Amino acid sequence: MKEDIKSLTLPQLSETFREMGQPAYRAKQVYEWLHGKRALSFAGMSNLPKELRGALEERFSIAALSCLRRQVSGLDGTEKLLLGLPDGQSVEAVLMRYKYGNTVCISTQVGCRMGCRFCASTLGGLVRGLTPGEMIDEVYAMERFCGEKVGGVVLMGIGEPLDNYENVLRFLTILSSAEGMNLSLRHVSLSTCGLVPEIDRLAGERLGLTLSVSLHAPDDETRKAIMPIARRYPLPELMAACRRYFERTGRRVSYEYALIAGKNDSPMQAKKLCALLAGQNCHVNLIPVNEVAERDCRRGSREAIERFQHLLVRGGLNATIRRELGSDISAACGQLRRETAAEEGM
Repeated sequence: MKEDIKSLTLPQLSETFREMGQPAYRAKQVYEWLHGKRALSFAGMSNLPKELRGALEERFSIAALSCLRRQVSGLDGTEKLLLGLPDGQSVEAVLMRYKYGNTVCISTQVGCRMGCRFCASTLGGLVRGLTPGEMIDEVYAMERFCGEKVGGVVLMGIGEPLDNYENVLRFLTILSSAEGMNLSLRHVSLSTCGLVPEIDRLAGERLGLTLSVSLHAPDDETRKAIMPIARRYPLPELMAACRRYFERTGRRVSYEYALIAGKNDSPMQAKKLCALLAGQNCHVNLIPVNEVAERDCRRGSREAIERFQHLLVRGGLNATIRRELGSDISAACGQLRRETAAEEGM
């Protein structure tokens, strides 16, 4: 099987070209074709010798995702793409339009093994992790198919980013490289359900991105009922890792809290959440849960959601309710992939 050349960082590509007996500047030329000009084949790399183009064709492939389905929200213009991978699998990416620019939410795995009870992505389990080239091409494909520039990236689609750690780190290197897209990692947010060792590893990288932790409960008993990962890493361990992340990076942690009616949205749980996060430099992002047909998680009323937010703010936390985008186009990650598979009898 050919190696995905788009997954190589510039230093890795330079080393490969050195082994092939090619000068270093050839690697920079190819890297620019891939990430600057977004070439989809070697044949069009006109400033390369024909022999080199042939050698690259024999050894490498170029990740180029196809668009299997496209949904556009009639409410706010949010666009969701179901992107086809070379092996026949598919993932979702979402373009979210804000006043300050466009942000794309990308997937990092095909499926997920974390088992969160409210999530559609994990229903079929984990198939595989995405390569760095496939992840970067989610961004490029969104620009290619939607015709608009992307100024921010959120790793919050299908999959657990820190469960695909090495590939995600390489993707971030390619995304931020000066010779490529040159996107500052301050415009990148990475969401995790709470893999403590990997949070510590990420802190050591000092990348400047925003860490978003899917908390969803203020106590271990509630969290274990909706997030199996809590059995491996209880809240005291997770909170300690989040404090270390802030100490090492200077970047405040964002906590995602999906409000599920009757499970984690009571006034007492709001009080517990205030106590849990007291003294932290953090932000709480309240998310009205996306209802998934196969799950029993239901959202509460707008009044209940606003009441929960009010209690957090009164308790000293910086808490906002996330603006809902694309609620009319299978908004929850994993839904479009599952719907398409069901229609095709897969």
